[in-house]
Amino acid sequence: MLTIEEKQWLAEQFPIFVQPRPEQSHKGTFGTLNIIGGCVGMTGACVLAGVAALKSGCGKVIIGLNQQPQALHLVEQAPELMLRQASHVMDGETPTAWVIGCGLGTAHEAKMLLDGSLRLIAQNQRVLIDADGLNLLAQRPEAVKLSSETVITPHPKEASKLLQTTVAQIQLDRHFSAQQLSQRFGCWVVLKGHHTIIAAPDNQTWCNETGNSGLATAGSGDVLSGIIGSLLAQKLPIEQAVRAGVWLHGKAADVLVQKGIGPIGLTAHEIIDEARTIRNRAIIY
Repeated sequence: MLTIEEKQWLAEQFPIFVQPRPEQSHKGTFGTLNIIGGCVGMTGACVLAGVAALKSGCGKVIIGLNQQPQALHLVEQAPELMLRQASHVMDGETPTAWVIGCGLGTAHEAKMLLDGSLRLIAQNQRVLIDADGLNLLAQRPEAVKLSSETVITPHPKEASKLLQTTVAQIQLDRHFSAQQLSQRFGCWVVLKGHHTIIAAPDNQTWCNETGNSGLATAGSGDVLSGIIGSLLAQKLPIEQAVRAGVWLHGKAADVLVQKGIGPIGLTAHEIIDEARTIRNRAIIY
């Protein structure tokens, strides 16, 4: 599954990502991730992100659903996920990382939750903003500075809204577009698409080589957010968390295609278990 050359490359690029786990550990050792999103009809987005986070190694995942009343109190296929109302999670104990936006919606309550996330960012907490969180960010009339501990994960349409341009212009020079986003918002950027571009606040960029057209499916971005959020919660250095998360997401899709599962008909939830297998096989003892 992973060649010797791939494992050597991983060790060079992501040395913390490939370290074995300490035997003396508990769930707190591997971080807590809070996920805010899941308006009515979009609960699955948070569940996908949450399961991806758990199976990427996060110790505990709490989901805050943007629903009143809360539609679900238990996910039978993933009873490990703790489900709450979003407002209660925002006011609860501080986790090691946040993911905000998966299926969040864009109504008034969602805007208030985004405001809460901006307060977390001002406190220098680790926050990943995706999906509707980005759409709401693009609607704000004032310029918003995030932080070097923040990650945004737009696809080209979301990126065009954030930069007030066209998708064609975003795609014309994806490296430059990612750098523009990073400089405008002062954060890490994952510009999704064929050969995802990652941009750091210091203007450095990387092009991810894993992944295939099977990732062009509903929920794939939620899984990516969960994986990166998980690595952030596990306190990996932010460059490794972001870059390794993107690599792992794409590599899982590539392995599934090699097995004959996709690219046509590949579903987002199938990526998760494959990512767990690769994550474990990447460990260097």
